Amino acid sequence: MKKKLLAAIAAGLITFSTFGGVNAASRDEIAAIQVKKAKDFKFWTKNSVPQQKLVEFVTDVTNKKSKNFIPVEDRIATFDMDGTFIGETMPCYFEWMLYLERALHDPDYTPSLEDKAYAEMVNAEIYAGHFMTGKFPKGIDIGEAKAQEKAFAGMTPAEYERYVKKFMEKPVEGLTNLKWGEAFYLPMVEVIKYLQANDFTVYVVTGSDRPAMRVMGADLLKIPYGHIIGTNPQILASNQGETSADNYVYRHDDYLIRGELTQKNLKMNKVVAIEHEIGKQPVLAFGNSGGDTSMLNYAITGNKYKSLAFLVICDDVEREFGNIDKANGCIKLSDKNGWIKISMRDDFKTIYGDNVKVMR
Repeated sequence: MKKKLLAAIAAGLITFSTFGGVNAASRDEIAAIQVKKAKDFKFWTKNSVPQQKLVEFVTDVTNKKSKNFIPVEDRIATFDMDGTFIGETMPCYFEWMLYLERALHDPDYTPSLEDKAYAEMVNAEIYAGHFMTGKFPKGIDIGEAKAQEKAFAGMTPAEYERYVKKFMEKPVEGLTNLKWGEAFYLPMVEVIKYLQANDFTVYVVTGSDRPAMRVMGADLLKIPYGHIIGTNPQILASNQGETSADNYVYRHDDYLIRGELTQKNLKMNKVVAIEHEIGKQPVLAFGNSGGDTSMLNYAITGNKYKSLAFLVICDDVEREFGNIDKANGCIKLSDKNGWIKISMRDDFKTIYGDNVKVMR
């Protein structure tokens, strides 16, 4: 089943062997990437148009003599996460694969028959290739989010963090020499580091589980925990039971545990979260799908400052599991909305590093 999916993703051109060794760049090496000036970019192709447009923008808005100068406190950049700067096609989102690990393969967890059946359905949909072709059943995003939070309900934040870190050590599927915790698009890491070096405050605004994404990206990218915004699980006191937070007082023998889903941070919810948690309109926004449309348009609509929006398009079928039909749809969406297109195929000199290859 898994081989069928990955072969389908690569348009029938790829067959797979067993996993090779995992020796990609370490998280420490990724964290050490520094980009202060245009000449410091190493992972973009020569004369990449989106990279040049970004440099031109930053050069302009950080120049105090420019009419487009943006004060440091208003240099806000927001990034989606999955598919924007971490992999999401091996063969699906990090958090979905984490959920399946818990629901189907964890010997220390026993889901109900109903919950196990739902996880098996999600698993089958992923390995039928429906994620990459956009043929997931309607409502599966919310259904999976509810099931995922339920699978981890009762864990303390520290227990969940350890679980996520352990999963990050697992190899991704279909690519050699790459663990989940290392599955960062190196060119996009450069973008984040470049913006940080030029006094932009970077926020991650993701639809994925917020605590998991904090563990995945905060330390590596030097982004404070509070600047990673995502889908929040319900948080309860250990003795709270069914009592609402409005009516419960935290006790001296309490500790925090995870509960179920609050609200999925997708589409317009991303804009609401930006207003609630940042309180300022971004001047740069980066996404990779229609689910980021609201955030990208918010950044470039009615902004008092010069602003840009970028869409990362997964069109690489040689070094990644791109889907050309889906990519063409993203190109049309970008052109319609005035976003700058980033082609993984044409603009990325490397994606995960040259030692990471599609299994053949």
